[in-house]
Amino acid sequence: MASRAFSKWKIPYFASIFLRDLMRTPVKEYPLTGTAMMIPVLERHSSKIVSDFRQYHDGRPRGPLWRGKKLIGKEALFVILGLKRFKNDTDKLQKFIKTHAQRLLKLDMIAVLTELERQEEVSLAIMMFKVIQKQDWYKPDVYLYKDLIIALARSKKMDEAMQLWESMRKEDLFPDSQTYTEVIRGFLKYGSPADAMNIYEDMKNSPDPPEQLPFRILLKGLLPYPLLRNKVKQDFEVLFPDQSIYDPPEEIFGAQ
Repeated sequence: MASRAFSKWKIPYFASIFLRDLMRTPVKEYPLTGTAMMIPVLERHSSKIVSDFRQYHDGRPRGPLWRGKKLIGKEALFVILGLKRFKNDTDKLQKFIKTHAQRLLKLDMIAVLTELERQEEVSLAIMMFKVIQKQDWYKPDVYLYKDLIIALARSKKMDEAMQLWESMRKEDLFPDSQTYTEVIRGFLKYGSPADAMNIYEDMKNSPDPPEQLPFRILLKGLLPYPLLRNKVKQDFEVLFPDQSIYDPPEEIFGAQ
């Protein structure tokens, strides 16, 4: 079908190029049988025709479709595959980390960590994060902690998430609102409202200004716990006096 369209297109296209060059070429006089005749002399513009022809594009992609894979180097991809391959064999996994993961460059290490988090291989991501912490160039970074803690919370691995949380706090780093939200949501799904309230108290001491989303997550998740919910509700009304809160009927969860 594309060849038919090209055959229909190329004749008028080359004709237009020919006429355009004909109009631009100089006119020279040649004596013929005693009269001067104006005969246009066509000069060959092969390079011009080729350049005009290159303007045509059939709509197909010029490069590879999956450009995202280029963001991860071959060494990083090899390490990711190796970690996933030996994750059930502790001895081989530790040997592979020493011989390959620890030899990666800085950007490749971060790429491996990010990709493992994306694939929800959180146990391997923790190992890779510990390798990063041992590097000479490592500096405490709240965003490295944030992505890993959120990945652990979404996987309902709250014990590992809190270990990282304590390590982050020891390095004088405060999480942002998204991290508080995901950890609070994870504890509520985990069935541990007391731990969610501990994170909430820690959030109140954060130097960053409070945001509504963590409060609303708590207010929704603490519906079966009216005493805890009332405490959060009072703080919310003080911090956001212009915002409203939905309160379900008392007969659903009992008197508050």
